[in-house]
Amino acid sequence: MSPYLFAVIALSVLMVLVLILVIRGPSVWDRLLGLNMFSSKITVFIVLLAGLTGQPYLLDIALVYAVLGFIGTILMAKFVERR
Repeated sequence: MSPYLFAVIALSVLMVLVLILVIRGPSVWDRLLGLNMFSSKITVFIVLLAGLTGQPYLLDIALVYAVLGFIGTILMAKFVERR
């Protein structure tokens, strides 16, 4: 089994666990943290997919997704804080 493939499988399991945290989080802040973790894991997933398939353009997509995830987390935190 390829190390990339093992990492993708392990990351997929972790992403399911994080989704459970997002759905059942005890507070809004826990759900926001879960969404941030999910966004980070998707970024790592895209990077691993780039290594597994050998397609370097996926690294650009991962970088853009990471920046958008960061901006989205900041905006959601400000929205929740005002409520």
